[in-house]
Amino acid sequence: MTTELAFRSSTGTGRTVVLVHGNSSSAAVWQGLLDGPFGQRFRCLAVDLPGHGASPRGGDYSMTGYASALAGFLSSAEAEDAVVVGWSFGGHVALHAASALPRAAGFVLMGTPPIAAAESAATAFLPNPAVGAGFRGEISAEDAAAFAAAMLAPGSSVSPEVFVPDILATDPAARLGLAASLREGRIIDEVEAVAKLGRPLLVLHGSEDQMVSLDYLRSLGLPVEVLAGVGHAIQVEAPERLGRRLTEFVDGL
Repeated sequence: MTTELAFRSSTGTGRTVVLVHGNSSSAAVWQGLLDGPFGQRFRCLAVDLPGHGASPRGGDYSMTGYASALAGFLSSAEAEDAVVVGWSFGGHVALHAASALPRAAGFVLMGTPPIAAAESAATAFLPNPAVGAGFRGEISAEDAAAFAAAMLAPGSSVSPEVFVPDILATDPAARLGLAASLREGRIIDEVEAVAKLGRPLLVLHGSEDQMVSLDYLRSLGLPVEVLAGVGHAIQVEAPERLGRRLTEFVDGL
């Protein structure tokens, strides 16, 4: 039985775009995109993954479990032909789900370095100690604040506090499940998944990203587009700029 997931929607009626948030986050990070010109034109569905936001807690918190939940959401929302936009962990979930989404029109990865195996994470991600909070169960408010700050460009005008409530509200078991998937190697070869995608792919990276290695992304030969002056959470720091680029991508399908 498919678990019913919470989601936010925009007012647009154009092509469906499904937005998938990152680790210890929620659909709230997409609100600027939902409210802006992009959301006013396209039917945007920003989903809360299991254990995050307003979605139910419990169940399968493995990467395959998250992927199954995402595929089930697209089916229940009659959005099998959507463009899937995954941010950070949400991009990894999208890649794990791609084989179960044969009708998806295209994929967008933001702050998501595809990895072939868990060992690849050491080079795919920058050595930022704040990121460790995303793989622990219970975390302190101080650690949540540091994790939040790492999502933004240094000196960003956006306050890290916008992320903290979601980080602290996330089911601790969800973070532990993700950590276990990596530790036990229960993940697919995402580099191979990209190669076999067979659908248009857009890869975006903030020039001030404090989590993901641009050199690693480029080493994969991916068509990476770098957005200047923003960090890991492009949709929070530059929703209008992101909306314009996503519009070009969707219009070009």
